[in-house]
Amino acid sequence: MGRFRFCSRSLNDAIIALLLLSFPMMCFGIRYFSSNGDIEAHSGSEVLFGYTEAPEYRNGVGCSRDSIHVAMTIDLEYLRGSIAAVHSVLRHASCPENVHFHFIAAEFDPASPRDLTRLVRSTFPSLNFKVYIFREDTVINLISSSIRIALENPLNYARNYLGDILDPYVDRVIYLDSDVVIVDDIQKLWNITLQNNRVIGAPEYCHTNFTKYFTDSFWSDPMMSRVFGSRKPCYFNTGVMVMDMEKWRKGNYRKRIENWMEVQRKKRIYELGSLPPFLLVFGGNIEPIHHRWNQHGLGGDNVKGSCRSLHPGPVSLLHWSGKGKPWVRLDEKRPCPLDHLWEPYDLYKHNHHRHQSGVGSFNFVGLQKNQGDNVVQDAGSGHEFAVENSIIPRFPKTPEGTVAYRDQQASPSKAVTPIISKRQQRYWYLEIKGEKPVENGTNGSI
Repeated sequence: MGRFRFCSRSLNDAIIALLLLSFPMMCFGIRYFSSNGDIEAHSGSEVLFGYTEAPEYRNGVGCSRDSIHVAMTIDLEYLRGSIAAVHSVLRHASCPENVHFHFIAAEFDPASPRDLTRLVRSTFPSLNFKVYIFREDTVINLISSSIRIALENPLNYARNYLGDILDPYVDRVIYLDSDVVIVDDIQKLWNITLQNNRVIGAPEYCHTNFTKYFTDSFWSDPMMSRVFGSRKPCYFNTGVMVMDMEKWRKGNYRKRIENWMEVQRKKRIYELGSLPPFLLVFGGNIEPIHHRWNQHGLGGDNVKGSCRSLHPGPVSLLHWSGKGKPWVRLDEKRPCPLDHLWEPYDLYKHNHHRHQSGVGSFNFVGLQKNQGDNVVQDAGSGHEFAVENSIIPRFPKTPEGTVAYRDQQASPSKAVTPIISKRQQRYWYLEIKGEKPVENGTNGSI
């Protein structure tokens, strides 16, 4: 009798397995229900044990019940960036409890989706989130070699499949890369209207040489070069997008992107991973969003990852796209000046003592004779930053809790726009010279 029951159960298992295999599955979802004993992440990697619990952020007065959906990938390599990004969103949101995160995890990442789920819950106990498991074999055969190996990671292409991955009730989502921090209220980005039946919105950069994103073989092909038709395509970065998922699904945009990836496999038409197919499908037909929502390129180029300064204008989101990542450069004690703007959101315990002593505590050092600039020193790291004399009087003589960053590699003869960071309650405010300092709330000059 026992053997019969065993065989019957095995047969049932086999039937279930066959049924599952007969249906294409792109991802599974893990909904997390907290319980005692689930706090510790069971993984051999010490990285999964290394995060401190974030403060609990609650809604302010006047918040509705409307949800804000944010999608991000999450894996072991970029985990520290993902945690910092989430922290920055919550820290500056006027209604943080309304933000729902949708994390997409790789099926075979060294950190299992279940471990990542436990880690997110232990770091953000009250966070509304769900972890989806992305099946890498969905896209692995469509990926071609790129200028940088990291760009060939299948998880980079998960954004192509959001319409299939996310639950059907998610009809609109903000997609964010893992190497960003938001220093403004995400509600503002969510409220942007996608006009003229557009599917996605993102900051456009029309001054960039668009032709460099495709090879000579693409532009020399008379059929391919006419793909944009009457559209006037501009470069946009796919690391920050507002997406209408209902229109995405109806328009089958996943398949349109895959078609270009198949062309790329046969005839090399671009070098840069997952970005060019988006440019081919959407270039010239996206909702242009203010540049403040993607100050990208802070990670330098895709080869050297050298330091860069901010683009002119206000800032709402900082993006370390490129080779250099702030957590890596900070750990190696070779940070770029702007990497210190990422550091306040870092919840990794290894650096938590530095946060306690350094972040928000700065010393006035004195006058830099050659350039006539005041110098402010980070009391935690000892790193010095220069600011023009005209800026300092806005703040107390001893600027406790203030710091300004400037590209130290710029030529002294060049006019460099300084940035001031002001710590106020739980928020960090950054402002470009000429903007009025923000005193209350999150509606600021960033």
